[in-house]
Amino acid sequence: MNEQPKQFKWVGTRTIRPDGVDKVTGRAMYGADLTLPGMLQGKVVRSPHAHARIISIDTSAAEALTGVKAVVTAADMPEADSKLVAAGEAMINFRDLAHNVIARDKVLYDGHAVAAVAATTNDIAEQAAALIKVKYEVLPHVIDVLEAMKDDAPVLHDNLFTGGVKPKPEKASNVANRVEFGMGDVEAGFAAADLIIERKFTTEPVHQAYIEPHAVVADMGQDGKVDVWCSSQGHFMVRSFCAGLLKIDMSKIKVSAAEIGGGFGGKTTVYLEPLAIMLSRKAGRPVRMTMSREEVFRGSGPTSGAAMTVKIGATKDGRITAGDATLYFQAGAFPGSPVGPACMTAFTPYNLDNVRVVGYDVVSNRQKVVAYRAPGAPISEYAVESIVDELASKLGIDPIDFRTKNAAMEGTKAAYGVTFGAIGMQETLDAAKATEHYKTPLGPNQGRGVASGFWFNIGGESCAGIRINEDGTVALSEGSPDIGGSRASMAIMAAEVLGIDVNKVKPTVVDTDAIGYHFVTGGSRVTFATGMAVVDASKAVVDEMRARVAKVWEVDIEGVVWEDGHARPASTNVGDFDPMSLAEIAAIANKTGGPISGHADINAKGAGPAFGTHICDVEVDPETGFVTVLRYTAVQDVGRAIHPGYVEGQLQGGAAQGIGWALNEAYVYDKNGCVDNPGFLDYRVPVASDLPMIDAILVEVPNPTHPFGVRGVGEVPIIPPLAAVNNAVAAATGTRFTALPLSPPAILAGLATKG
Repeated sequence: MNEQPKQFKWVGTRTIRPDGVDKVTGRAMYGADLTLPGMLQGKVVRSPHAHARIISIDTSAAEALTGVKAVVTAADMPEADSKLVAAGEAMINFRDLAHNVIARDKVLYDGHAVAAVAATTNDIAEQAAALIKVKYEVLPHVIDVLEAMKDDAPVLHDNLFTGGVKPKPEKASNVANRVEFGMGDVEAGFAAADLIIERKFTTEPVHQAYIEPHAVVADMGQDGKVDVWCSSQGHFMVRSFCAGLLKIDMSKIKVSAAEIGGGFGGKTTVYLEPLAIMLSRKAGRPVRMTMSREEVFRGSGPTSGAAMTVKIGATKDGRITAGDATLYFQAGAFPGSPVGPACMTAFTPYNLDNVRVVGYDVVSNRQKVVAYRAPGAPISEYAVESIVDELASKLGIDPIDFRTKNAAMEGTKAAYGVTFGAIGMQETLDAAKATEHYKTPLGPNQGRGVASGFWFNIGGESCAGIRINEDGTVALSEGSPDIGGSRASMAIMAAEVLGIDVNKVKPTVVDTDAIGYHFVTGGSRVTFATGMAVVDASKAVVDEMRARVAKVWEVDIEGVVWEDGHARPASTNVGDFDPMSLAEIAAIANKTGGPISGHADINAKGAGPAFGTHICDVEVDPETGFVTVLRYTAVQDVGRAIHPGYVEGQLQGGAAQGIGWALNEAYVYDKNGCVDNPGFLDYRVPVASDLPMIDAILVEVPNPTHPFGVRGVGEVPIIPPLAAVNNAVAAATGTRFTALPLSPPAILAGLATKG
């Protein structure tokens, strides 16, 4: 756990966050905060239908309105190439991305963009949008994932043929792809089981519910160069997507990352950015576009809903013999649900010999899904962990002991092909069982649930630059938008390598022209991957300073070592020299070769997988069906916590979101396939009064591939809560529920069935 010898000066400390003052004083600049001279306001026209053919679009009345400077439809956009590109942790066809930004021949969901207008004021833009006349031929729609798979379901795309099957289907359908992972002999495993449980589960799509809506300012100059300022988890991704969608040379687009008021995976694609650029091109003026809250729910992507069948067998002594799952995931209007990661992670917390997971990616007339923390994993692991808990209960084994008996460990091979090195699944179980929380008695109508979770984490491309200022302070440049405290972590790691006070390091997230390519901030990659780049850049600076001091001392560089922020003689044989501090070296840089800097460009490999175990206590009111979360503890192997305060916040935030997913949150559609709850009044996210203080316990099993042992931490915390809450409700009520959310009506219906 945290009881480790002190190894570092700054790593593991709770330093003051570099962006703290700006954010509490209001100085921080978010996506909608930039104002440019002559700036116009943009507005999107969105479809009121779930599925319809576009017969015509008449923009003449809008264009004639005083104050309107530009109108854009699909006719103004080039046709995009058909190729797969990474959108966060998922893949999407580039042509589908283009069609999602603005509809071509058909609208495929309620809120699908069909036109955009730019005007001198917001009011005029809204008035103009209302004047754009779109003639539709309404088509039959399909919302439910299983309904979408039926032979008689309305087909969204005439050119969509199921991938991953042989032979290729002759008939188009809504099933975009089939994936399968597995190992061993599943049937033999079930034959060896003393107890087999098989259940069907469903979950509904939920939104990331970030506080800040999507926002962008775009300015295309007369020379064709474009400046973009936006709220995004990846401004390099924005540059790449906009360049490809609009057929603009990438070198002509500069994207600056604004502060981001939450993303959680939902800001790993583009919606407004290409439209704002096109409006700016037409108008010859900068354009700002901001989604309303309703537009966020109707026009951006939630995560998938799913239908699942899961079967698990175990022996009397609690050894799991086989696991089998079939997952049907909603992709929304275009292919690309996170069913692949869901299949990869479903059974991975456990050391199993016989596993099979089959997944289907299914399109329907819903908003195109995008990533949401550990995309796909909370859904599949919810189903698996619910059955794991039920097996333990029926076998009379403590739920943590049952998981311990089957826990993945070093040397375990996962169904998706990876053999684990050092991991901390067992350690999280031990820590959870040792808590005072787990030993506390419960009262009437109260129950306790346990669940574990796994995410593989990712690395990817990152760069970093370190520049030593003349006074010995440090400018740190990197290109990963900060959504979880990464600036603080980068400063800490740089200070640790350089051996200086962390407050002497100023970290800055720079624009796409100022540094090399960065993959998106997502997948729990930044502290790992960008952190490795920062460490390498800092080491390059150290080597340069050693070389400068070697020149001053007139010795070989091997005769100079770097310790605690000072260059020192490697031994008494080198000579009798006083140590030189970083500040002293910086002060004479002009005499020893000029500016001192270091740079690193990496494609980080070896992201350590992460595991967590959560404990949840609830009380269920048998008269109303209302579930109160009484107590919650999140335990996770974090590798090494660079900034423990931020890491604890990640665990607490993920748990809060998972609790909301389990109890309250869901998209609701009316009979016409339109979103019925596009706002926080009707889409119920947890507020402070809904939650207890969430206890966070950090287990540290260092990742050997990272200089400081970092594992990504942001994904795992949202995975266990769905099952932990479900298992707690089952314990409190004596009833097993297999559908989320566990709203009061659902609880009452289940209790009535039991009675």
